[in-house]
Parts: sequence; C-alpha cells; structure tokens
Amino acid sequence: MKKTTISRAIAAIAVAMNTAPSAAQIPAGYYDNLKGKSGAELKNAVHETIKDANVLDYGKGKGHTWEGFYTTDRTADNQVIDRYSNDTRYFGSKGSSVGGMNIEHSFPKSWWGGSENQAYKDLYNLMPSEQKINSAKSNYPMGEVSKATTDNGCTKVGTGSKGYKLWEPADKWKGDFARAYMYMATTYQNFTWKGTQALQILQKGDYPTLQPWAYKLYISWAKTDAPDETETSRNEAVSRIQGNRNPFVDFPNLMEYIWGDSTDYAFDPGTTLCTSEYTPGGEASEQGTIYIAIFTDGTGGCTISNKEVPQDGFEVWRLDNKYGWKGTAFANNTNNAADASVVTPELDLTGYATATLTFSHAANFFASPADALAVEVICDGVATPLNGINWPRGNSWTFNESGDISLNAFAGKKIKIAFHYTSTSQEAGTWEIKSMTVSGERLPSDISAPSTGKAAFDPSEPYETYTIDGRKTTNADHDGVTIIRQGGNTWKVAPRK
Repeated sequence: MKKTTISRAIAAIAVAMNTAPSAAQIPAGYYDNLKGKSGAELKNAVHETIKDANVLDYGKGKGHTWEGFYTTDRTADNQVIDRYSNDTRYFGSKGSSVGGMNIEHSFPKSWWGGSENQAYKDLYNLMPSEQKINSAKSNYPMGEVSKATTDNGCTKVGTGSKGYKLWEPADKWKGDFARAYMYMATTYQNFTWKGTQALQILQKGDYPTLQPWAYKLYISWAKTDAPDETETSRNEAVSRIQGNRNPFVDFPNLMEYIWGDSTDYAFDPGTTLCTSEYTPGGEASEQGTIYIAIFTDGTGGCTISNKEVPQDGFEVWRLDNKYGWKGTAFANNTNNAADASVVTPELDLTGYATATLTFSHAANFFASPADALAVEVICDGVATPLNGINWPRGNSWTFNESGDISLNAFAGKKIKIAFHYTSTSQEAGTWEIKSMTVSGERLPSDISAPSTGKAAFDPSEPYETYTIDGRKTTNADHDGVTIIRQGGNTWKVAPRK
C-alpha cells in the first residue's frame, strides 16, 4: 500500500464536498435536547424545538405564501412542483399566484377551527395544488382509499376500510406527506382539534396526537418512500424562511422512537441515521460509517455495566488517555474475580444490508484472552457473543486489529456492542480497547450514508488527525486510514493507492 498524506486526505474531503449536492445544514446544537428521550418525552422535546416559526403572510405578493413557493416548490426549468396532480404549470413572477392552482393546507385549517394562526401559514403544511383535486379532497384525513370516487392519476379521493372519507397521495409522495403529517401532529400537539374528520385521525393531547391507525400507516409509508433530494431540498428552503425544521425529514427513524418499534430506546441525534446528503438522481451512497470512537480522546458515549466487582467502588473499567478503555481486576498485587462490560450507545442498523465491526485492542497477563474476554451484541435484551475476532496472544501490550467482524445477522436492527471482561482470583489480566468502528452497506434507498457529524469540514479551521488505532498523528505521512475530527464531527478517509 502506498503512503497517503494528511493534506491529500483533507483535499479529498474538500473535493467531495465541493462536487456533491449540498448537505443538510442543521444548526449546531439544534437537536441536542432530543438526546436520551423516547416516546412521549421525545415528542414533547421535538415540539419544544420546532414549535416557533417565522411564517410568511398567507396569499400572494412579496413576503407571502406564493413567494415562498417560488423558492420551495419550483424546479430548475421554472415548473411548479404539484404533489397533488400530474398537471404541468409554470411560475410567473416571484410572489405571483399560478393560474388553476390553490394554496392547499395538507392538514385542513378546519381541524383547529380555521383561525389564521401559525399553522394556517406554516409552509411545511402548505403546498401548491391543482384546484379541482384540492376541492375534491375537501377536509378529509389522509389514508388508504379502498373505493375511489375521484382519481386524477396522482391523488385518489374516496372511502377507506373504516368507512371514513379519505384522500390518498401517489406512492412517490406518500413518505413526503407522512412526514409532513408527523410534523404537524408534533408542532401543534397543543391544539384542540375540532370536527368529525379531525377526530378520525387525531386525538386531543400531547401524545400520541395521531390515532394509532394513522401513525402506523404513516410509518409504513415513510419507510417505503424515504426522503429524496426534492424533499430534503424543500426542508432546507423552508427552514431558511421560517427558522424551524421538519425533524422527520432530517432523521427518517425519529418516528420509530416516538410512535414505532423503538419507543423503549433512547434517541440520540448524534448517532442515529441522518438524511444528511444526497447524490444526483437520488442514488444512495453504498457504504457508510455508522459509529466511530477513538477512546484515547473520550468515552465514545459508552457506559459501564458491572455484574461483579471485588468491592464497592472498585472500577474494573477506566478510561485512559493513552490506551483507551482499560479493563482489569488486578489491584494491590492481587488477582480478583470480576465481571464487567463497556457498552456502546445504541447503534442504529436500520436500513443497512450489512454491517462490520473493527476495533484495536491489547491484552496482557492472560493465558488465553478468548477464554476470559468476549465481544457481544446486545439486541432486544439478549447478549450474543461475536465470533471471528483476532485475539492478541495475551502476553503483550502491543495493540492488534480485531479484523472485520460481521454484524450482518443484526442488520436492520438497533444494537449495542459490549466489551465483556471477566477474571478470577487466579487470573486477572488487562484488556485495552483503543478505538472501534462500525460501518455498513445500506439497502437501496434515497438516503445517503449517515454521518457522525452534521457540519461540513472546513480545512481552514483547527482539526485533529488520527490513525485508525487511535494514535494522534503529528506528521504528514502515514500508512492506512486517516481519521479526521473537527468540532463534534468525524470523517474517515481511505488512502489513495
């Protein structure tokens, strides 16, 4: 393998960022208050984050809705993006309305009594629509239409299985509308909903707000129709106008932590799947780094789980700024029995076809490290030991690479990784974990590879570089992968051959 330079690695990042479409520009710290929450508590935290918006005035003209649409719903050739019909219409001057089209409230204004409040003017709820289908869909809830009375090839209106009057968008827009409905049910969860149609889809109260049939259906739609470049670009455009964001576009799995299969898990905006960047044509990056931690520089969000310690207050695992996580039950020249683990934060493998774990570790004073140590995957409360680990001999402080350890059996799930140390009164060696990475190949979708950071790399600002085993580099040349850290963000750059 040829040597690679830090400067070339930096240049590679800069080139990639300059040639790729713009990524989501989430303000630093914007979602910090969501960390560690789930279910109702998470929904309330999201509400507090996004509830205030600087909305435009309703209608046409400067500073009004149609001027907003000119930015949020216009193609490069000046065509109106109409999510309700397949008709082709074009914008005129900025701020003017378009003939044959209405400003459509996806969440009908009658559901809160029609007052011209923030929700009435919120661009996340307003979209241009062809007039006839807008009239036909009336103030019905969105759902699956089993018997259509109106169908323009893009939007169906009719009756659902429960006998409700419903409207149903085209498959290509179902995820967009589902995430818009989740946004509205969260941003305005404090509203008093009124009328038959509103109460068919909504419940009064902060949680869950959406009726179970509705959030189950919308989660299904959102999974099938992931955010694409059109949707994420609109999210950016509306955010620049209003100052708030639709987090269900930023984090495609957020819905699962509020209403779905992950309400028992703590959400972490720093590690969960993020709709962060897109490639032309909606093609997704195949490979992505799911989690990376350099333990000589911090905990990596890990926690300690003690099953047995020699005595109260005894720390089997400690963090060392030179060696990373260091586990031992040898103290005062005595071997002690112990059972303790370092456990990573939750790693979200949803949307991944494959996943691989690698880590750098050393083991000393063990007759056979594999007999005393284990690396486990914790999934649905069950700990499963991993095989195929390259174990050190057990008689040296030299760090060894673990090799590529398959996590494919857990692709599509949410997991934690545990480094499990055990000892006896006859043997209490030392295990050191310096760094680890989990990477994966995504299932085909319009969501690109997740990033551990949201901001773009800026080579003019201070940054740190490391080797893959956690050594901080001070020289320009070294073999292998370069880890670049800046602020709260991390990039992993492979060497050029």
